[in-house]
Amino acid sequence: MLSFLELTAHDLTGTSFGIAALVIFVIAYTLVVTEDLIHLRKSKPVILAAGLIWILASYALHAVDENANLEERVGHHVKDFAELFLFLMVAMTYISAIAERNVFLKINAWLVSAGMGMRTIFWTTGALAFVISPIADNLTTALLMGAVVTTVGRGNPKFIAIACCNVVVAANAGGAFSPFGDITTLMVWQAGKVSTLEFMALLGPSLVNWLVPAAIMALTVPKLRPEPVEEEVELKEGWLFVILLFLATIATAVTFHAFLHLPPFFGMTTGLSYYMIYGYTRRMLHRRYKKAQPVDVFQDVARVEWDTLLFFFGVIMCVGGLTELGYLALASEWLYGGYGATTANIGVGVISAVLDNVPVMFAVIGMDPTMAADVDADHYQWLLVTLTAGVGGSLLSVGSAAGVALMGSARGQYTFASHMKWLPVIALGYVASIYCHYLLNSPTQP
Repeated sequence: MLSFLELTAHDLTGTSFGIAALVIFVIAYTLVVTEDLIHLRKSKPVILAAGLIWILASYALHAVDENANLEERVGHHVKDFAELFLFLMVAMTYISAIAERNVFLKINAWLVSAGMGMRTIFWTTGALAFVISPIADNLTTALLMGAVVTTVGRGNPKFIAIACCNVVVAANAGGAFSPFGDITTLMVWQAGKVSTLEFMALLGPSLVNWLVPAAIMALTVPKLRPEPVEEEVELKEGWLFVILLFLATIATAVTFHAFLHLPPFFGMTTGLSYYMIYGYTRRMLHRRYKKAQPVDVFQDVARVEWDTLLFFFGVIMCVGGLTELGYLALASEWLYGGYGATTANIGVGVISAVLDNVPVMFAVIGMDPTMAADVDADHYQWLLVTLTAGVGGSLLSVGSAAGVALMGSARGQYTFASHMKWLPVIALGYVASIYCHYLLNSPTQP
């Protein structure tokens, strides 16, 4: 990935075009944050903002350089999105296929009908969120565990609020030590800053990030035992085979990236062909022998969360337009030049709680700062910013896709205010995870 310094030759941040572009982005992101209140899907304002920002960038760049090659500049940023889009589209298609076969509903039904106590459910849903999110991503995991919490906790809004908060923190923490667990880790992995196995260095800090606030919050969970709910959920034919195909697809992406030096998205699209061939085989068996249920792969593609994918497109193009106007150069100089890499990377996590970690991490990767002169120290800092951007979104409910989605599904019970109540203990976990990362991974440690 080229850095912004290789693309941006002018500082246009102080021009009327540059200021107007920044105002448009702030307005658009304000609409995104208030999605739950105004019921405007988050993709709409950022896609419009992206178009307007690039119009302003075009006028501004042509005013100082008549030969500004905007097609090449736009193409650079579209390439970044295209790789992310293809990877996520395949992953979401598999998740949709697994969900359609009632795998997640089966987990939900088992937990709901197990007759566990409230405190046990609190810990179980948190632990499952931490374990599942590295594979299924933090958004899907939070919605799954949130459904369990709201079902079991019916009539107990206090339990629902605290358990949902715990699920968000656990899902974000679990997603931080896997390239597939969060959009931010995926971007870092695809940019080649951290390799597949190196993410495991963040397992300990991520676990601390969840366990510290969870242990404190658990003390306030009532020692009640809800009435068990008897739910029968039948797994549909082929559920295990589809899961195995998904795991094979992830293995293919890792192999393409680590051994063949091909982009990870290429491995994912190759893995999608496994499912497509499986669907074709099932249709042929159904036509000839009427023994297998037919599989329509494109129905699973249609059920992908397109609003989220289009939101990422809008965000990446917005940040790309602001990059061309010089804002990332300004931010890099102010943040990394003025405060140093460690302070800047810790600040990135705090900023991601307000702005959402996706545009923040995309901006950091676009800046591509040299965080340390020593290779090991530079790698340590990239791991640090991966951790902070991943778990920093837990500080506020609007700081991550998991929190925003859960506010929607548990409307009125898990809210911005109910999450904000636990900000001090979540912040304690944030600080503890950074210190744990220092103890385990710092090149200055023995």
